Amino acid sequence: MFSSDGGSARSFAIILIVHLAVIVLWQVLVDTFQVPKFILPSPLATVATLGSPSYAWPSNLAVTAIEILGGFCLGALVGIMLAVLFTWSPLVSLLLLPLFVTLNMIPKVALGPLFIVWFSYGIFPNILIAFSICFFPILLTTARGLSEVEPDLLDLVKSLRGSRWTLFRKIQLPGALPYVFSGMKVGAILAVAGAIVGEFIASERGLGYLMIQVQSSLDTPAMVMAVVLLTLLGVALYGLVLGLERMFVVRDIRLQ
Repeated sequence: MFSSDGGSARSFAIILIVHLAVIVLWQVLVDTFQVPKFILPSPLATVATLGSPSYAWPSNLAVTAIEILGGFCLGALVGIMLAVLFTWSPLVSLLLLPLFVTLNMIPKVALGPLFIVWFSYGIFPNILIAFSICFFPILLTTARGLSEVEPDLLDLVKSLRGSRWTLFRKIQLPGALPYVFSGMKVGAILAVAGAIVGEFIASERGLGYLMIQVQSSLDTPAMVMAVVLLTLLGVALYGLVLGLERMFVVRDIRLQ
C-alpha cells in the first residue's frame, strides 16, 4: 500500500505524464497533417507568441488574474456570510434565498451591458460579473453544511447553555468546512468563466480583450496561448483552494 504522500506524488506524476502526452500528440498531429497555423497552431508555435511584446502578456495576464481572484474572494466572502445569516435566521432565509435563486437564473451575459452602463469600463465590472457567477454555489453548499449538524450535538451544547457563537464555532463551522471548500472549488472554476465573460462584453485590458483583438487577424496562436494562460490561472486558483482544504479539513471527511 502507498502512503498518503506517496500516493499523492504518484497521482501527480500520472496527471503530469498524461498532460505531456497530450501536448506531444498535439505537436505530432499538427506536423504530420500539416495543419495550417490559423486553424490549429502547434504547441511550439503557440509558446513562441510569448516572445512577442506586441501582445503585452504580463499586463493582460495580471488584469485577468485580478478580476478572477477579486470576483472569487468577493463571492466566497459574501456567500459564506449569507449562509451563516440564513442559518441563524430562518426568516431571513425564507425572505431572501428564493430571491437569490431567481437572480441566479439571470444569464450573466445579459448583466454585462448593464454593469458597463452602471460602472463604466474597467476591472471592477468584470470582478462583479465573476462574483455574480461564482458566489451562488458557495452560498448553497455552505448553507447546507451549516444546517447538517447532528441534533444530539446541538442538544448537548444547548443543555450546557452554550451561546449561539459557541455552537457556531465549535460545532457548525467545523462540520461545514468540507461543504465550504466544495463550493469554493466550484466557485474557482466559475470565477474564471465570469471574468472572461466580462472581458468579452467590454474591456480595455485582459486576456479576453486580447483574444477579441487578435481574432480579426486570425492570429490563432495568440488566441490559443491566451486560453492556455486562462487555464493555468484557473488551475492555480483551484490548487490554492485545494491546498487550503488539505490544511483545514481532515482527509476522511472531504467531499469529492
